[in-house]
Amino acid sequence: MQSRIELNPEYALLEVTLEPGEKVVAESGAMVGMDSHLKLTSQSRGGILKGLARKMLGGESFFQSTFEAESAPGRVLLAPGAPGDIREIELPAGRSLMLQSSAYLASTPDVTLDTKWGGAKGFFSGAGLFLLKATGPGRIWFNSFGAMATQAVAGQFVVDTGHIVGFEETLNYSISKVGGLKGLLFSGEGLVARFAGTGTVYVQTRNPASFAAFLHPFRPVKNE
Repeated sequence: MQSRIELNPEYALLEVTLEPGEKVVAESGAMVGMDSHLKLTSQSRGGILKGLARKMLGGESFFQSTFEAESAPGRVLLAPGAPGDIREIELPAGRSLMLQSSAYLASTPDVTLDTKWGGAKGFFSGAGLFLLKATGPGRIWFNSFGAMATQAVAGQFVVDTGHIVGFEETLNYSISKVGGLKGLLFSGEGLVARFAGTGTVYVQTRNPASFAAFLHPFRPVKNE
């Protein structure tokens, strides 16, 4: 299996080339195009209950698409719904990556996905801090809103919840307000994740909630 990421970081596109017998699993609706001889199936990975949990808690689609090359090599093009970047990492056996809802794009079939509660504060923040746990072995592709930056943590690091893409499971985290209620009212900042330990955090340069607030004054208003 070969992969290539193009047009990043603004409007990234993932191209996966499959050899006969190989498969790649993708988020439902992520396909841009594919060779016509590839086999496409849709199903809930891990059964109905796990699929429903991912949908309700992780924000991920109930169904996922599987692309398979049966008798000849073939290509499939994948892209996320929002403009931004795509990253690929190789997960060793038993190694996990925590991804925020909507960041998952695709993976090889051996990667397992599970839903992990992001905490009540993450839920009520509106930042969508529900987490999907991706565990190797295998390759995984994930996406951001805007460009994606990598932050190496050795100690402590604070990230606005709206800018989190994912992080390694070697990091501990807690959700809190910035500077208490006064900081929340006067700084314009909301909830943050405080990471501790050693590992990598992936952050996105744009916050979906902030972008929605920016667009709000320009929305069409119906005259009554």
